[in-house]
Amino acid sequence: MIAGLQKLTLLDFPGKTACTVFLAGCNFRCPFCHNAELFEGKPEEVMSTEKFLAFLKSRQGLLEGVCVSGGEPTGDPGLVQLLTDIKALGFAVKLDTNGSRLQVLRQLLEKGLVDYVAVDAKNSPEKYPQTVGCGVDLAAVEESLRLLIAGNVPYELRTTLVAQLHDEASIEAMGKWLSTLVPGKQPAQLFLQSFVDRDTVAYSGLCAPTENDVLRYKDILTSYITKVTIRNQ
Repeated sequence: MIAGLQKLTLLDFPGKTACTVFLAGCNFRCPFCHNAELFEGKPEEVMSTEKFLAFLKSRQGLLEGVCVSGGEPTGDPGLVQLLTDIKALGFAVKLDTNGSRLQVLRQLLEKGLVDYVAVDAKNSPEKYPQTVGCGVDLAAVEESLRLLIAGNVPYELRTTLVAQLHDEASIEAMGKWLSTLVPGKQPAQLFLQSFVDRDTVAYSGLCAPTENDVLRYKDILTSYITKVTIRNQ
């Protein structure tokens, strides 16, 4: 279900003028999520798939890409067909994913339906359940990360930093974990973004780490990731 549409973004898809479509439903319950209303997959439908594709046709020659986000888009049973239709219209596709649905991600990569993937690296393995707010199949997340790190599709890792969930020890453990997923190959890039409180956040009482903490986390991760960039600073 299409639960949101940003008709123009110059930031979400690196190097491309794009729109962002939000699909409802998510298997995680991250307490810091900005799109908590999409958790259950029952928000009001913004537009039908047919109307969205008609919108894209009207933007041919104006937009270069489509960011498919959520929620968690890999949980949508119509995702493969949606991306097939988007590609058929000549648009590049960026997928935002938490990496938990390995088989779907593998299928999309094998079919050549994604041109760029942004995948979450939430925290250290030990703190993953707490960070995503539920039980998690960490093996599936790990294998999704391996597919991207070892593959040829451009990708980025991203971590939303929350003072109550991240500290130096967990960041160090996360960096070590990520750097060992594909022997001899560091992850290419990771973006650190500080939590920003909004009315749509799932739980109240959370806050961003200090600027000094964020800089310290970046320094730690540069030992394990080829390029670490701070966003929202």
